[in-house]
Amino acid sequence: PAGAPGKKITARLKRTLPVRGPQAPTLSELMRWYCLNTNTHGCRRIVVSRGRLRRFLWILLTLSAVGLILWQCAELLLNYYSASVSVTVQFQKLPFPAVTICNINPYKYSSMKDYLSELDKETKKALETFYGFSEGKSKVRRSVGEWDSAGSDFFKQIPLLKFEDFSKTATDLRSGQKRKIEGSVFHKDSSIVNSGDSNDIIGFQLCDANNSSECALYTFSSGVNAIQEWYKLHYMNIMAQIPLETKEKLSYSADDLLLTCFFDGLSCDKRHFTRFHHPLHGNCYTFNSGENGTVLSTSTGGSEYGLQVVLYIDEADYNPFLVTSTGAKIIVHDQNEYPFIEDIGTEIETAAATSIGMHFTRSRKLSKPYSDCTETGADIPVENLYNKSYSLQICLHSCFQKAMVDSCGCAQYAQPLPAGAEYCNYKKNPNWMYCYYRLHEKFVKEQLGCQQICKDACSFKEWALTTSIAQWPSAVSEDWMLRVLSWDKGQKINKKLNKTDLANLMVFYKDLNERFISENPANTLVILLSNFGGQLGLWMSCSVVCVIEIVEVFFIDSLSIVMRRQWQRAKKWWNDRKRDHSGKAPQASELERQGHDNPVCIDEDLPTFNTALRLPLPQDSPLPRTPPPNYSTLRLESAFTEQLPDTLEPGQR
Repeated sequence: PAGAPGKKITARLKRTLPVRGPQAPTLSELMRWYCLNTNTHGCRRIVVSRGRLRRFLWILLTLSAVGLILWQCAELLLNYYSASVSVTVQFQKLPFPAVTICNINPYKYSSMKDYLSELDKETKKALETFYGFSEGKSKVRRSVGEWDSAGSDFFKQIPLLKFEDFSKTATDLRSGQKRKIEGSVFHKDSSIVNSGDSNDIIGFQLCDANNSSECALYTFSSGVNAIQEWYKLHYMNIMAQIPLETKEKLSYSADDLLLTCFFDGLSCDKRHFTRFHHPLHGNCYTFNSGENGTVLSTSTGGSEYGLQVVLYIDEADYNPFLVTSTGAKIIVHDQNEYPFIEDIGTEIETAAATSIGMHFTRSRKLSKPYSDCTETGADIPVENLYNKSYSLQICLHSCFQKAMVDSCGCAQYAQPLPAGAEYCNYKKNPNWMYCYYRLHEKFVKEQLGCQQICKDACSFKEWALTTSIAQWPSAVSEDWMLRVLSWDKGQKINKKLNKTDLANLMVFYKDLNERFISENPANTLVILLSNFGGQLGLWMSCSVVCVIEIVEVFFIDSLSIVMRRQWQRAKKWWNDRKRDHSGKAPQASELERQGHDNPVCIDEDLPTFNTALRLPLPQDSPLPRTPPPNYSTLRLESAFTEQLPDTLEPGQR
């Protein structure tokens, strides 16, 4: 038949050429074909990579990727077929917080009269002139001429003023003289609606000691507030000059303040309290401060198992101008926290039983990049002046105190002293009041930068307080209770107690449930990588190995090619320059070789016909050294010595 020779040639070609693909005779050939044709990029890179190191790295990466896929799939299956719900209600002993107690009146007025006599005298004169107030006499205004000329020069410099019709004309309440006042007006009671009577507006003026034209006026629509603010201003000047040891003696001792004490059903005494001196509240006493390394705990909730104390307030020895309320202030805090009584203290009434129930909560926030909180405050550029654990209040107060020392040259009396500084007083720092008020104005308006520097703490403890008040003692028990308490403390008090001098305080856990609030990231690293992988696989059919291959080809190999070309250009330029200087003709060995004669032209993949066609032809170089083919070998008789019978002509058979 006519097609017989073609079939025989085809059969011989099949026997000669190797068989590839799924019909490969060996596993090695099958695996090689799979690696060259599969979409799994790592397998192909194992086959086509040259060099043992690169091939080993691709084997390692591919096997690692397979292992990670198996692990992730197993985790997904376990999570899919299992559910975990955990509800834990645990009743246990809770550490009892520190409870700091202060008398609202910081110092015994009877002990402070010698230090405050001049100030009290000036205050009484202002009250008598402005309101007709007089002790033991009818409330009749005194004439200007009746003023006593004695007094401190400082009281003359900063007197109380009465402003007329909101104008810049004011009357000096000490001398009775009218004068024109210059300076910016700061109305301290702007939230209070004025009654319309211009005579109710009083205040004082502060001027820069170095520049008398720089002044600020502080006005008040309430005379009570004006007198108290003016009194506190001079009071801080006086107290800043008294040594700490003396002030501790002038304030209340533990025996003076504490009458009875019970904790967790057991009796306690002053040994369970730690004294610390607060600049504005005098001697304060902290129960369960943990100073000796022991922190008390309670195993039962309820008022019977908390802290119960009866406080002696001694209302008769209160400073009438410094404080206008009677009682005590308390604050519940952690042992490592500073008690900011003046900021967040709770006031306790006299002649009443105050019950404070607590709920304990621990909170923890995530730091950067989730929030702008700080773990320990070490990253905040503000020195901690309180020697307690970091808090936002500590940072703000320390920042203001530092600004006060830098700007005014002295420290504000209500806050701790920085190293090397001293408290402000008008004898050494006559300009500090004006400086302080100006600085405090900037602080409130957030112009000092403290609010921008200070951050919230990431972890903190909080006791939510619920307060209830009952009349105490009752009418039927008042007589015998006051008699017993007077007898118990008779040697220290030396008088019969009045119920307005006493305050009953109970602090306890309402329950022993500890609430823990924590922030958890909504997206973990695993979820983030899964989302990236899903997007890459959905839109680009790409995996981690594919990304590594892209990095290798487009960054490592591409950079290598660019650097190699730059090196070849630099080398060629250097050779041309040497040849120009020497005047010699180029040697054959200096010619740039390209194509298959160029040893640097190496492809990582196997060569193909298309890649060979893309090789550049050599310029100004002899023909390739491959010898021309011997065309006589193309004759058929040399390949087939005998002609097959079915291919002969009819006449040749």
